[in-house]
Amino acid sequence: MQDALLVFCAMIAALLLALQYDLFYFIDALSSAQRKISLAEAIFLTALLAAGIVTFIVRRLSDQRRDIALKVAAEMELRELTTMAMQDPLTGLLNRRALIAALETAIASPPANGSQYALFMIDLDHFKSVNDVHGHAVGDQVLEVVADRFKGAARPSDLVARIGGDEFAVLAYNVDRETARKIGSRFLESLTRTIGAGGHAHKVSLSIGVALIPEDGATAEEALRNADLAMYRAKERRNGLVFFAPNMNQQKQIA
Repeated sequence: MQDALLVFCAMIAALLLALQYDLFYFIDALSSAQRKISLAEAIFLTALLAAGIVTFIVRRLSDQRRDIALKVAAEMELRELTTMAMQDPLTGLLNRRALIAALETAIASPPANGSQYALFMIDLDHFKSVNDVHGHAVGDQVLEVVADRFKGAARPSDLVARIGGDEFAVLAYNVDRETARKIGSRFLESLTRTIGAGGHAHKVSLSIGVALIPEDGATAEEALRNADLAMYRAKERRNGLVFFAPNMNQQKQIA
């Protein structure tokens, strides 16, 4: 509204200036006295017009800067919300939603040269006792240390996620079975040392189930389910790392 008023004032000033000087007779048709008055009026009107234009430009630039600042702030807020929606707040790792999105993208783009993706489902054995005996605050400290060690064990291209209370997952790209086994071994080794939290040393062990993609899962849901089956088989056998096998589905149906 204020910008429109400034433009209106500038138009009025221009109109008065045009009326003051007839385009056909211009200043020659005026007497000397009129010329002096008209010159003063012209200077005033020109200054008024210039002031209006300058004010308008300054206001528009100010509005543009404000609009840009608001847009940048909105984009930053959106990025922060997106990050929060895809991130585990305790450990800073990816969350289940982000893992599923990455899985779906990976399955839609099968790896080349005969390689595969590997999905590791990792469960902390007997972690519940840490919470029960020492409290959830200490349990959270243990989880943070576990997350840091997992990040150190992962390759730069691997995605590490926390998908539940004491459940983690890793999506490894461009691997074969042997490479996947070595990656899993690094995660097992990362927790051979005790974890200090709450004034106590906590021993945490892992059970890991591995599903190879696309061999063991044509969809994200199937890959998660099969890796989960292998992980529970690892817990039953007290064997740290187990690869999914088709007969696990059959045994589950029989059970």
